[in-house]
Amino acid sequence: MKKILLIIGLAVSYQLVGQGVLPAGGAAMSMSNAVVAMEDDWAYFNNPAANARLKHFAAGVSYENRFLLRQLQTQSFVASMPLGKGVISIGGNQYGYREFRSYKGGLGYSMQLAENLSAGVQLNYQGLTLNENYGRSGTMTAELGVLAWINQKWSLGFAAFNIGRAQLSDYEDDRYSTVMRLGTAYKFSDKVILSAEANKDLEYPLRFRTGIQYEAAEDFYLRAGFTTSRVEGTFGFGYKFQQFRLDVGTAYDQLLGWSPHFSLTFSGKDKE
Repeated sequence: MKKILLIIGLAVSYQLVGQGVLPAGGAAMSMSNAVVAMEDDWAYFNNPAANARLKHFAAGVSYENRFLLRQLQTQSFVASMPLGKGVISIGGNQYGYREFRSYKGGLGYSMQLAENLSAGVQLNYQGLTLNENYGRSGTMTAELGVLAWINQKWSLGFAAFNIGRAQLSDYEDDRYSTVMRLGTAYKFSDKVILSAEANKDLEYPLRFRTGIQYEAAEDFYLRAGFTTSRVEGTFGFGYKFQQFRLDVGTAYDQLLGWSPHFSLTFSGKDKE
């Protein structure tokens, strides 16, 4: 049974690698990654424009185990630093195992264009390593993003990955997919945020995602989310203690089962 799950998992993973987009950060993943319109220290993986108002240094590490298979693990890191004008960020991840591994590393820059509008760009080096019979390949990809605030409670976000249609391999002109995300987030109160987005890979059906975050107690958060096509549900919690935040959760696929994840994030003190 585990061999069957591994084969199916690898097929799903190849689609993910073909996209070149792998989520990271426990908070976002617990909300089905429906966070393109939300500000977060993990914006490097969600929307290059979503950390333009960051006023502190931030860094974090993240881990996910898809379907509880040791061959389908993702380790990620991120760091962001505000400059005199704008915010610079770096990040990367590694996915898979010895016979099938993808990796990504890159640099992003974001800035506010107006009081209620920010934009960001990002360049990544992405690669794929198969077993010794197939070797490895690597290429550059580019991302861009925009985040707008309609008012203090309502935001709209857009992000596009691989805008240059970078090639994955020469075989049948295989390319990293171009993925576009359009979403919104609304803050109903100081404790409740609801988000939703449409995610379109040019080679796959449109997917809809939604997520909710509720601050159940001071610095303690409950989160949940839902994704269509493939149907997947997520939930988790987060706790902030001093300058650290721990986010833990899991996703559930109706065919393949559970995918636990967590992240630990450090946030420095705001600059004046």
